[in-house]
Amino acid sequence: MILKELVEGLGILESSGDINAEITNIAYDSRKVRNGTLFVCIEGFKADGHEFVAAAVENGVRALLVQKNVNVPEGITVIRVADTRLALAHVSNAFFKNPSDSFNLYGVTGTKGKTTTTFMIKSILEKAGQKVGLIGTIANFIGNETIPTERTTPESYDLQALFGDMADKSVNSVVMEVSSHALELHRVSCCNYDIGVFTNLTQDHLDFHETFENYFNAKMKLFKMCNRALINIDSDYGVKAREAALAATSKVFTFGIHKEADFRAVNIITNPDSVEFDLVSMWENSHIKVNIPGVFTVYNALAAIGCCILGGINLQYIKEGLKVTRVPGRAEVVYTDDKYTVIIDYAHSPDSLENILTTIKGYSVGRVVCLFGCGGDRDRTKRPIMGEISGRLSDLTIITSDNPRTEEPANIVSDIEKGIKRTNGAYITIVDRKEAIKYALENAQKGDIILLAGKGHETYQIFKDKTIHFDEREVVAELLDLLKI
Repeated sequence: MILKELVEGLGILESSGDINAEITNIAYDSRKVRNGTLFVCIEGFKADGHEFVAAAVENGVRALLVQKNVNVPEGITVIRVADTRLALAHVSNAFFKNPSDSFNLYGVTGTKGKTTTTFMIKSILEKAGQKVGLIGTIANFIGNETIPTERTTPESYDLQALFGDMADKSVNSVVMEVSSHALELHRVSCCNYDIGVFTNLTQDHLDFHETFENYFNAKMKLFKMCNRALINIDSDYGVKAREAALAATSKVFTFGIHKEADFRAVNIITNPDSVEFDLVSMWENSHIKVNIPGVFTVYNALAAIGCCILGGINLQYIKEGLKVTRVPGRAEVVYTDDKYTVIIDYAHSPDSLENILTTIKGYSVGRVVCLFGCGGDRDRTKRPIMGEISGRLSDLTIITSDNPRTEEPANIVSDIEKGIKRTNGAYITIVDRKEAIKYALENAQKGDIILLAGKGHETYQIFKDKTIHFDEREVVAELLDLLKI
């Protein structure tokens, strides 16, 4: 593709060199360039792409997209723009020929519920006979093909390349989690969303956004790329989100339980392994059952129902899809062959931990034992809050490590401990997570529910100097075998 075509409409501040150069590849990593590559210099948090211009040129690059002045040899084309992150999204979208126009694109943003909601939508659309792409925290999918993922929302070039692959493989619809980081850093800029969903907003990622206002504003950027918006009106930020969506598109719909909404759940019945409710809407009314427990599941289901009804999907497919939805690491029961239950859940924020513990307490017949830690190099303010929540709602808390990263695990545990000390809740600290799980299993009593919170679908632990394999399903199975010897 000709460079001039890629950068058309980009807002070029200045350029030098051959604007008609042939571009056969785009890269933001100097190690992945070759002859014909347009190298986009991204100013990252750990490294600045502008510092690798010489290496990129040595590897064959003849065209650069920059936001800072750089020194280059004769014959190198340089285009300077105000923001290369936005520019990367622009040129990537053009390079892959606007792939998000080739299918229905559903985007789900919010602090909690993104993963489960996207899996629900995928399940429904597949029941309706569609080939579905999914992009999210657990993995990316193209139909039955699974593609490992490193982050909730890929970098813009990788996202557009994935979209291009999905379009080539005749995907009908794509449903994706849209993180606040992705919205703030332009990873999803230039995408054309048919429907954008806002699930909720609670404390998380303040290490990156610094303030709740910044966090909220980042989420709201999704609606500037949407044809229609679907808002959880019951959320503390629901009304404000609806106003923001209305400023971007006139087609705004709502879902909820307590307030009047376009898609509303009434007569809710909570069971130990499922939830049921009556759907009330101007389009369809029906009884719905989802085989995932908890009132929070009702909100996720309403979001999925709203998306699919607005997308023209028959209600029968919606009901069938919701019944068979399964999400790894979300309220996932691990078989123990014992008289107690182990549940693995990704809850890693105050609100998500409170939701899952409240749900478990609603049907537990024995003790609720909560084992959790908090991630290192992330928002420290939520640690004591989560400690207080577990101390208040659990019969026993086992404070341990999660992904400590560059922080000392014991220091993170100490931060959590400050919160639990404000309650009368019983607790113990065991920094090593495997040893903590062993303690929980060894001391389990009949009827107990042991919640392993924070890791969910993850199969690793990140430390200062290494990343180790750590799948809690495997850990539980191994420890149970040892306990039987």
